[in-house]
Amino acid sequence: MSDKSNTARVQRPSLSSNMRSSSYLQEHQQYRAPNKPEGHYGIDTVVEDMNATSITTSPSPIVSPKGVARFKGIPSPEHPPTIVDSGLSHELSHPNCTPAPGTRSDRLVATLYYKSTAPRISNAIPSPQQASSPAGSQSPKGRAADSEIPRNMAPASSLDTFPLEPPTAEPEPLDHLYGSYVSPMCITSFLHLMSSFPLPPGASDLNSAHRCLKLDQTPDHHPLVVELTLSPGPSLDYLPLADLRKHELIYRFEREWNVDVALRADTLFRRYPRLVVFDMDSTLITQEVIDLLAATIKDPPDLAARVADITHRAMLGELEFDSAFRERVKLLTGLPGTLFNELRPVLDVTNGVRPLLRALKRLGVKTAVLSGGFLPLTSWLAGELGLDYAHANEVVIDEATGRLTGEVKGCIVGAERKRELLIEIAGKEGIPLDQVVAVGDGANDLLMMDAAGLGVAWNAKPRVQMEASARLNGDSLLDLLYLFGFNDEEISQLIQ
Repeated sequence: MSDKSNTARVQRPSLSSNMRSSSYLQEHQQYRAPNKPEGHYGIDTVVEDMNATSITTSPSPIVSPKGVARFKGIPSPEHPPTIVDSGLSHELSHPNCTPAPGTRSDRLVATLYYKSTAPRISNAIPSPQQASSPAGSQSPKGRAADSEIPRNMAPASSLDTFPLEPPTAEPEPLDHLYGSYVSPMCITSFLHLMSSFPLPPGASDLNSAHRCLKLDQTPDHHPLVVELTLSPGPSLDYLPLADLRKHELIYRFEREWNVDVALRADTLFRRYPRLVVFDMDSTLITQEVIDLLAATIKDPPDLAARVADITHRAMLGELEFDSAFRERVKLLTGLPGTLFNELRPVLDVTNGVRPLLRALKRLGVKTAVLSGGFLPLTSWLAGELGLDYAHANEVVIDEATGRLTGEVKGCIVGAERKRELLIEIAGKEGIPLDQVVAVGDGANDLLMMDAAGLGVAWNAKPRVQMEASARLNGDSLLDLLYLFGFNDEEISQLIQ
């Protein structure tokens, strides 16, 4: 008993007040000076070591217990200043400075978008938005329908017919635990992930800097879009940038933290685009025009569904676009040519398109729309939005009847034609392809996105999401400006 009573109780370790700061990010910046040592309140006390020296204004000589003569501002060999170590350690680093002569920078910029409009559901906790069904009352087909498997990402929609075994469970969403935004733990996790890739030869440390580009509306103003600059980026000899974007670890990180990650080399052209090319259907507008046309035909009653199915499969890349387009136009035979004018008020412009184009105009950026739809509506929309170029398919209208013949005039604006038009417009304007941005959602946009310096998949089909240089899955196309490094304050100035 005596031995136990004499044993000192071990206290649980904890962080004292001087070991914490109000900001987690401040703790992980490139440099943060330690706390100022107590007892030193100015340069005089540091230089003279006034801890043991008493100074008065009396005319009598000042004598220090240590015998230190008063420093009069002019040190001499006979009276050198006493220098006291302040405890501060200053070190300058140059990861974001211009590289040394004969070398080049290899910085990598990662833009993290939190998908606030599409929160993931925890694997362990049922979604509060869905009423729980009694145990055993839900069929396997119902469970498959409620899962997070996107359409066309699995060979079957029912687990009964799924081959071999069910898909691997998704990683647990961590934004539920650490905050529904780009949290400090999210940033730390991403930096840890990137540090696992080999660095270029001669590099020993991975430096990083961050900028919050967009904040939410809560009182704490949490970041929703964060730009991280990594210096240096992973070795391109080990993993090219195109392969790094598709890496399994990047995909898993995006699913865990409910973010989209856009990786780009930090070059001059990243910040200064000169031509932005858009697809029209499901990009500049939220609908597919050919589906709107088919919906006006009531006989046969299933025509609209048949056309929509062909459109969907063509956008996924399951059907060759040119032949699929001709097949759909054939189904529209007999429609009045004036129908294009009647559809103008029906077109729903995607959220953020108008302020985005206004901002691009103020920056002097040329804009174009390359559509696999119909020229009458595409030209009208380009005029309404102020786009510089518009190209689309031209259907044949019978002059006698004023109705569609079901034929297409000239070359179809498919995947290959879109790429040719992009290169043609850039050449006409004298713009390098590195300064061209292409935005689309379907498989017929992949070739023009590959030809551009940056290809952006906007709420795109699964294949396009995987192949594009960057992907945006938000509710406003204005998010495109964050890829160029603009923050909310700068964007508000551009769209005024």
